[in-house]
Amino acid sequence: MEGKKLISIVLPCYNEEGNVEKISEAVINLFKNELINYDYEIVFIDNDSKDRTRELIRNICKKDKKVKAIFNVKNFGQFNSPYYGLLNTSGDAVVSMASDFQDPVELIPQFVKAWEEGYKIAIGVRKTSTDNFILRTLKKIYYNMIKKFSNVDQIKMFTGFGLYDKDFIEVLRKLDDPTPFFRGIVAELGYKRKEIPFEQGKRERGKSSNNFYSLYDAAMLSFTSYTKIGLRLATFGGAIAFTISLIIAIIYLVMKLIWWDRFQAGMIPMLLGMLFLGSVQILFIGIIGEYVLAINQRTMKRPLVVEEERINF
Repeated sequence: MEGKKLISIVLPCYNEEGNVEKISEAVINLFKNELINYDYEIVFIDNDSKDRTRELIRNICKKDKKVKAIFNVKNFGQFNSPYYGLLNTSGDAVVSMASDFQDPVELIPQFVKAWEEGYKIAIGVRKTSTDNFILRTLKKIYYNMIKKFSNVDQIKMFTGFGLYDKDFIEVLRKLDDPTPFFRGIVAELGYKRKEIPFEQGKRERGKSSNNFYSLYDAAMLSFTSYTKIGLRLATFGGAIAFTISLIIAIIYLVMKLIWWDRFQAGMIPMLLGMLFLGSVQILFIGIIGEYVLAINQRTMKRPLVVEEERINF
């Protein structure tokens, strides 16, 4: 194997007992048949699976010393664990992909070809979305808002699946970010990249752990990391609401002074005003809270993950 370039394959997993054996076999066969001029290492990073995933990974590691594993003491979320896996590779290039076959193994040779052509980053971009109409609409609004209010364009239909040169991995190591949003980092700090479209496959087995909360978490992490619009919106929105309320208050005062006996202001305008201002305040306190949460998580400098065990390192 001496003289061959080493390509690391990072496979984050959580409750993937039906996929880990098949995905490792598919990757190994790819290097035996197509990428014969390259050496490989596979790095599983398990986010505290509750099924037989770890048992199966241990067996895979026993059979092939090029397969490595990191077991987290608990579930550290959808961002930290894959990111930490990238940092613990030793390849000349690193491929990050899902363990459930939704990221096609067949695309890896295209990534390697682009890498050999001089691209330090080659990523897979989905051609179409498998989301329902409501989710597609929300994502479209989100991407348009990020594009308009940030100087960093987020990459549409990109989940992190791709090949990254060791120079870019070194950039990640120097970031020291306890709450990394990898997709945004690729767009913001990445080298010249090649985007390769692909059709997302179906999960071979198991059930996706993505839900509304995880999607919201991803959106808010990107929103607070790459835009100032939330804070600016709170500032300008509060000023506008104050101005409108002040004008209405002056109008009511003038009307009451002119038609003292005939004009009954009543309680309804006061209640509506209080409800309007209260709702505006709560909304903007929530937005500011998201920024404060992001700042708090970064200043605490907690580790990305805490390891319970590592194999074949």
